[in-house]
Amino acid sequence: MKTTIIGVAGGTASGKSTLVRKLQEAFQEEEVLILCHDFYYKAHDELPLEERAKLNYDHPDAFDTDVMVADIQELKAGRSIARPVYSFVEHNRLPQTVEVHPARVIILDGILILENKKLRDLMDVKVFVDTDADVRLGRRLSRDIQERGRSVDSVLDQYFGTVKPMHEEFVEPSKKYADLIIPEGGFNSVALSLLMENIRSLITKDLYSSMH
Repeated sequence: MKTTIIGVAGGTASGKSTLVRKLQEAFQEEEVLILCHDFYYKAHDELPLEERAKLNYDHPDAFDTDVMVADIQELKAGRSIARPVYSFVEHNRLPQTVEVHPARVIILDGILILENKKLRDLMDVKVFVDTDADVRLGRRLSRDIQERGRSVDSVLDQYFGTVKPMHEEFVEPSKKYADLIIPEGGFNSVALSLLMENIRSLITKDLYSSMH
């Protein structure tokens, strides 16, 4: 089975998840697997919660990206993986893992996935979701308060302390590696349909070549 790998990057709260969800819905007749870079945050069992909360989670070094690369290679080779599980409440990796089976389409989701060359080299299509910084901040505030139980002050401190500077240093420059830049992500229906068409043709081509 040939695997088509799509990378979806972009700033925090840019609309990546909406885009990924719509792709998943569009290709539900295929086997679609979502692999988030966030699953691969490094474990910090040696630090208490207060210290873990202060770490910079927006720097490339915050991730075990080599483990993610190895997992994708295993999936491409047709083998299952035990993917890590990360808790945003604990700010730490949990002891349990999730068994993940190979799929025809793998969607990689994360702010920094285009920053890493090893990850980029595995992708068939590279997408960058481009959304205005003020819009992203507003969305991040509501998400972190509602879904992650954070206070307004803690979200803003993190945003201006690490999220914004890391976006400018690593995320924004990685846009140049994208095959397709989509303003507003999953809310951009024209770009979304073009992307879906592109993915469909890749899958069809792969199916055709595997039959001949």
